[in-house]
Formats: sequence, C-alpha cells, structure tokens
Amino acid sequence: MDQAKSKARIPVVKNPAHDSSGRAGELVGVATKSPSQSKNINLISRVIGDISQAVENRRLLILQPFMMIAGLLFYTATVFEPSAVILIFLTMVLLVSLFLWRQSPIVAPALLLICGMWVGFNLLPIHGKLFGTEMLYGSFYGQFSARVDAIHSNDSERARIIISQITSLEGRSSPPVKRARILLPAEQVPQVGDTIEAPIRLYRVPGPVVPGGFDSQFHAFFDGIGAFGSATGPVVITQSQQTGNIFRSVQELRDFIGDRIDATLAAPVSGIARALIIGDQGQIDPEVRSDLAAAGLAHVLAISGLHLSLVAGGVFAAVRMILASSYVLGQIISVKKAAALAGMAAALTYLVISGASVSAIRATLMLLLVFGAVLAGRKALTMRNVALAAIFVILVDPAAIFRPSFQLSFAAVTALVGAYEGYRTGFSGPKNWIIKTLGALWAIALTSMIAGAATALFAAYHFQQVAPFGMLGNMVAIPLVSLIVLPAALIGVLLMPLGVEPVFLKTMGWGIEKIIFVAEQISDFGHGVVSAPILGPAALIIGVAGLGWFAFFHQPVRFFGLGLAALLLPVFGTLPAPDIMIADTTKAVAVRVDNQLLLISGRTNSFAVRAWSETYMEEITQATGTQPCDASGCFYLGENYEVALVKTRDAFDEDCRRANLVITRQKSPSSCRGITQVIDSLDLQNNGVHWLKWTGEEFWIRQAISDIHRPWRSQFPD
Repeated sequence: MDQAKSKARIPVVKNPAHDSSGRAGELVGVATKSPSQSKNINLISRVIGDISQAVENRRLLILQPFMMIAGLLFYTATVFEPSAVILIFLTMVLLVSLFLWRQSPIVAPALLLICGMWVGFNLLPIHGKLFGTEMLYGSFYGQFSARVDAIHSNDSERARIIISQITSLEGRSSPPVKRARILLPAEQVPQVGDTIEAPIRLYRVPGPVVPGGFDSQFHAFFDGIGAFGSATGPVVITQSQQTGNIFRSVQELRDFIGDRIDATLAAPVSGIARALIIGDQGQIDPEVRSDLAAAGLAHVLAISGLHLSLVAGGVFAAVRMILASSYVLGQIISVKKAAALAGMAAALTYLVISGASVSAIRATLMLLLVFGAVLAGRKALTMRNVALAAIFVILVDPAAIFRPSFQLSFAAVTALVGAYEGYRTGFSGPKNWIIKTLGALWAIALTSMIAGAATALFAAYHFQQVAPFGMLGNMVAIPLVSLIVLPAALIGVLLMPLGVEPVFLKTMGWGIEKIIFVAEQISDFGHGVVSAPILGPAALIIGVAGLGWFAFFHQPVRFFGLGLAALLLPVFGTLPAPDIMIADTTKAVAVRVDNQLLLISGRTNSFAVRAWSETYMEEITQATGTQPCDASGCFYLGENYEVALVKTRDAFDEDCRRANLVITRQKSPSSCRGITQVIDSLDLQNNGVHWLKWTGEEFWIRQAISDIHRPWRSQFPD
C-alpha cells in the first residue's frame, strides 16, 4: 500500500508536443529565449490553439457572417455585373470540392469559410432578380393610379408613402418601376392597401451626397423602389381595402397607438414616446435628437436589444411570477418554459408594432434564440446565437449590412456578448441593497462603455459624432428607461383598449423629460471636447475585420485584433478635408480659399451644401464678389491652384490653358482634357458628386458613383 501511494504522488509531466491546448510553444526553449521572444511564441501558440479548438468544436459558425459580409463587399466592388453562368459554374465547383475534401480536418473548414463568402457574393444578385426594379432616369409627369404599399414616414406636415402598380390615366406609357416613394401633405395620407389617383411627378432617385455616403439608389433598388416623386395636386382614394390586408391592420394599430400618445403627451416628449413604442421617429425634435446623440443616448431612440429585452424580459418575469404563485399550475406545467413562450410572444408583438427595423429584427432573433435555449435547457447567450441572428438578417436583407442600423446593432451586441463571455461576478454570499445598487450601476457603466467603444467607429463614420461622456449619460438615462419609461409604456399600451392609459403614459412622459434634461446637460458639457475624424470606407472594413477577430478568438488573444485595428485606422481609415466639392443635381460648387470652404456657385441652404458641412464638420459660407467673374465664367485662386468655372463655350480655350481644374455644366471639348483636369456635365451625370483634394501637382478626385454599370444605377440614354 505504501509503495502504491508513493507511486501515486509521482507527478506526471506532459509532452509539450502533445499539448491539446496548442500551447506547446510556451514550454519549448524557455531557457534560451528572451522575454519578448517568449511573449511572441506565447501569442502565436494561443492563436493556433484557438483556431484548432474552433475547428474541433465547430466554432467556425461565428466567422460565417463576417465571411458573408466579405462576399457582399467583393460583389459591390466589381466593376460590371457578374455573369450568371459563371456564378453557377463556380458554385458547382465549390460544392464538388467540398464533397471531395469533406473529411479533411484542414481543407474542409477552409472550404466552409469560402462557401460563406461565396454565399455573400451571390446574395445581392439573387435579391436583385427577385426584388429589384428598373431605376428611372429623367422625369415622369401626369395623372397616375397607384396602390399604397406602406407609410414610410409622417411628421404631421408631410408624409412619404410607398406606391406600386403605377399606371398612367392619360393613355401614356407607365413608369417602368415596380414601386416609387412619393411625398404628399400629411392631411392627404391614405391608408395601406388603398388605391389612389393623383397628379404625380416622378424623378430619378438621387445618388450619394458625398463619396462613401448613404447610397439611396443602391438601397432603393433592392427595396424595389425605382423612383422618388411628389404629388402635385389632390390625392383621391378610388378604392379602399378595408379587410384582408394584414399590413393595413398593423398600420391602423400603430396609428391608433400614436394618436393615443399624441392625445396624452405634448411635443417633444410625444415624439420620443412614439419612437419608443411604435418606432416612428418622424416627429422627434431635431435639437433633442442632436442632444441625445451628443450625450451617447441616440440608441435610446432606435428600438433594439435594450427595448426588446426589457419588454420581453419583463413579460417573462411577470408571467413566471404569476404562474409560480399558483401551486396547481406549478405542478401541471413548466413555469419557466411557459414564461419563455410568453416572452417570445411579447418580443414578436413588439417587433410588429415597432415597424420591424433591422436592429429590432436582430434583437428579436436574439431573444427568440435565448428563449429557445431556455425551452431546450441550453445555454442562452453565446456568440453562436449572435452569428445565427446575423446570418438570418443577411440572408433576408443583404443590403442591410450597408446601413448604419445593422452595423451599430451588430457591433454592440458582438462586443457585449464577447466581453461578458465567461464573466462571473466577484461578489459571493448574501448581498444587501447597497451592494446590489452599486453592482447595477457598475453593470450599466461597463455595458455603456463596451457598447460605446464598439459603435464609436461606425457612429463617427455615418454621423460624424462621438460621445465623450456617453457613459455618464447612460448611467443616468438607462435606469430611467429600464425602471420607468418602458414599463409604463408597456402597461399603458396594454390598457389602451380600456381607455385608462393616460396615467401610465404621463409617467412615461415624466421619465422622457428627465432623459431630455440629462441629454441637454451632458451635450453642453461635452460640446467641442472631442471631434470625430473624417473617415473613409476603409475604416469600416478595418472595423469589421477587428470585430470578426474579437468574436472568433478567446481572451486575451481577441483583444490583439482590436489593438491592431486601432493602429491601422489613423493610417488607412482617415481622409483629409476636401479642397473642392461639386454637386451633381444642383449648381453647388465649394472651393477652399484661405483655409475655408467658400460656395462659389449654388445656395448655402441646399441639401447638398448642408450635408457637406455636416460631413466635413466646417461651415460653408457664400463667396463674396471679389473673385474675377463675367458672363462666360469665373476664376478662383485656391491654395496653390487655380480653378475655372466655365459657363459658355467661348471660355474653354483660355481657361483650359490657364487653370489647374475646369468645372463646367456643359460638355467640354476633348482638347481641354489633354492639357488640364476637367469635370463636365457627363462626369457629373454619370458619377455624381465629386470630392477633390490638391496634392501639389494635380487633384486627387473621389466620385460618389463609380459603379455606373450596375443594376441599381439609372440606365443613361445614348
């Protein structure tokens, strides 16, 4: 016995070469390596270990949404539309390769990732064939009949509606588009499903107002919207579909709730209440919206994980408590699973009422997966569930990845799930109310900091805003939203059929007033402290790559990718301020003179000029009459360059020889392009807004539209 015990005490030394964790490098050559070399070996071995473990545990699912996003980016980067025959052939080759190498532990996972990228590459052309439309070029005028598909927005003054089945009533050819978005007075808004007649002017969907900005043509195409327009006269409802239209029923329910909110609360509180309950942001006061964004509280306005989790989680907790209080029901059914089903129903109902935005869809999918895990007795909150939700959204609406709502929502939830993976509270034993309160405040602060850091890049790119004191704003506002605003909203909506909701809506309004006050104070406090850099599209690619690294690997290796992304962003992700901006559809031209953008053509209050000012964060003022101008054009001296704005053909000969850049709304002679840089009517018609930066010898030119041969662009006449 003593000999057996002695043998049992002999330590077992593992062979580093067979370390299943993949960290053999930590034990090899430690005595002969320097500390820095040992750290490098340690990092590499951790990465290899995580990859091998991911292959064994099938964690490659986490990378699939990122591979699909990469495929979508490759598709949009192609110059011409890929051939359908080639796409089918390559798909067959990939499937055959996957079948032949299905047993390989290395090749099979790599092929699965390539399949994810290839699926992403093919999604947009498939969706384009199923839901796309011909994009209108030019204008259509006349008396038309159309069917109302949706109410896009309504700010009580003007409304935007989506119409289809557009038919001319004057015997002319009908517009070659599936659907159109038109503007009309709010008092003339019809209901979903109605057939209307009205004099309508349809025109081309505008392109991006800045290079790399939101592309209305791209998104309109995949929504089946081929034109924008406006009603130029009275709108007459010729047929009203009262029953049998679920979309109309949903819209009527949303209108009913919105009217009850307006009857109880006054602006600007009512606008935020409408956004929180029915997802209608059309009546939010612009100043309030700006203050909320500056205070890091813009996410409160968009129905997302916070709102759905509180509503569905509240229903789950309430139903569980009610059922648990009944001894009989507790013996008959599983209280926890029944509460999970109620939470799922609440999440789906809230999704429908809120208008089903991308962030709401993603959050609902996450909640369904969480409650589904509860029903199955599995772990609920994992990175795999995040990946599954993202994959579903990408498959259903691949164009969504180019919208800020998807990027912000996906980044925030990925960062939060990754940061809290394996997290355990440091407190043990019984907790008094002080410790619980401090723990709740710390959780809010930490969650706000993580989500704010994850979304800062995307918010800066799309909205040119950063919130330096966002954590402080969330620590004050989130308890108000969680404990007062949304619970009161939920009870108020449930009591609306009884007509006793005002007391709860007023409680909700009180909470919103406090949130607005907090946003105003923090916005004033942080004004001018931090300014967002001017980011280019490369910044988003770097950010998504860093997020993918973070999602795939485990601590602490996952933070290496974020650090690398932070180092690459200033080098490859930022852009300088422009020296010249030229609009496509208006006559706006801004030139930098004495380190200030001056508008030498157009109006300062035009949409393009306002967008330029917001994007590049500088005021654009009207140029004075000190520059040399005559009937044939104008001449401007910039920072070491000369710009000619040509109005008549007589000025081309002299200005082309003298200026470093010629801008004209006419077609320029070919001889002019041979001696200087030219932007003429054809450039603006094809490529939209132009951004220019003087490099010392010539202008670096960025165009808003570089993919003129893609189906979401208008077919230009010969």
